[in-house]
Amino acid sequence: MIALSLAEIASVVGGQTHDIPDTSVQVTGEVVRDSREVGPGSLFVAFAGERVDGHDFAAGVVAAGAVAVLASRPVGVPAIVVDDVQRALGALARHVVERLGATLVALTGSAGKTSTKDLIAQVLRSKAPTVFTPGSLNNEIGLPLTALSATEETRFLVLEMGARGIGHIRYLADLTPPKVGLVLNVGSAHIGEFGGREQIAQAKGELVEGLPPADAGGVAVLNADDPLVRAMASRTKARVILFGESDEADVRAENVRLTGSGQPAFRLHTPSGCSEVTMRLYGEHHVSNALAAAAVAHELGMSADEIATALSEAGTLSRWRMEVTERPDGVTVVNDAYNANPESMRAALRALVAMGEATRSQGGRTWAVLGPMAELGDEALAEHDAVGRLAVRLNVSRLVAVGGREASWLQLGAYNEGSWGEESVHVSDAQSAVDLLRSQLRPGDVVLVKASRSVGLERVAQALVEGTEGEVAV
Repeated sequence: MIALSLAEIASVVGGQTHDIPDTSVQVTGEVVRDSREVGPGSLFVAFAGERVDGHDFAAGVVAAGAVAVLASRPVGVPAIVVDDVQRALGALARHVVERLGATLVALTGSAGKTSTKDLIAQVLRSKAPTVFTPGSLNNEIGLPLTALSATEETRFLVLEMGARGIGHIRYLADLTPPKVGLVLNVGSAHIGEFGGREQIAQAKGELVEGLPPADAGGVAVLNADDPLVRAMASRTKARVILFGESDEADVRAENVRLTGSGQPAFRLHTPSGCSEVTMRLYGEHHVSNALAAAAVAHELGMSADEIATALSEAGTLSRWRMEVTERPDGVTVVNDAYNANPESMRAALRALVAMGEATRSQGGRTWAVLGPMAELGDEALAEHDAVGRLAVRLNVSRLVAVGGREASWLQLGAYNEGSWGEESVHVSDAQSAVDLLRSQLRPGDVVLVKASRSVGLERVAQALVEGTEGEVAV
């Protein structure tokens, strides 16, 4: 964080100082909520959770170098006490962002947010110092913590914004007002909580509503291939730029193809020129993500050649998102178990099939190890059934559905589509899946592991990569 005195912080957050002999002392380190991340000059943010109360760690973090604690009650060590720690953290982030000279880029969408954010960050940091959301810390706590990690040298701040209801993105955009706002898509993720795709679109569109007008530099980057996103152009005063494969897109892809190993390649068209891209990532769905990143980069002054080079060099920054590991025995494990929704499931299955083409002629098989997709509400049965059917239509060699009722729907969909015998199987838990796979995998096989985060199916991928015997680690 940029250096701020404790007195200034207290004023910004509306707090009272306690046990601070010298309020001119500055926070020069990171603002953290995890006591294990405290270092010299840190400000520790104490949240009172259901299982752990950060206030209990106050003495320890000060001993470890923190200059003070942002807390909701006095803790016996230097502290700034506020009524609401979360809102105080947001106010501090807003203050720091206003002090920075950085350009803020915010993005949201139902699927692909984290992968796209990682692409944007890698493209922009090839041009100038860039700070971006780590992993998926895209909520009312993770977003301000990311903003507070920026320094005076930061030129681009890339923030992922998630939502579980109307008003969430509006709140986040008010904490860290972006100049460039990107909406990727409107899908089925969290449809059970929102109630429908129209409500999801309403929530996602709050991002472009909060952008500055065009004459003040505001830019809304919208997906030309998604009608619900494209319609958001009427909800913003910012200048609109479209990306996608549509001929009407300002930034688009032509001659999209997959390499023999399943990596996308295409010709990138931007208003300033064209260039060829061959990505290191796997799956055709990354083309849309790359176009979104290219559109943002173009608006921030990068040429088509600069963008194409950066996209071609970009890798995976966040774990458990199409992480590809080739074992010494020739089995390839694709760990995409961080999260899942119907759109990302379909994309991952298509990527699996593309990756398996190279070894199919030598007897290599494709395995889809799939678990439940959460928060689909009344659509859960139909969506799980549809994914099971798609696995058969794509000619995935084996489907292993892992878990309870939702997993049984996956397997039933495959069965009803025409998969019998050993082509699809339902197992109760991760350990059963690992035992099955260890007994049947052979060189040349490609294994995709994917489910909603709450399922914890990454343990299957980790066990297969590590090659350990015995039980899956919990």
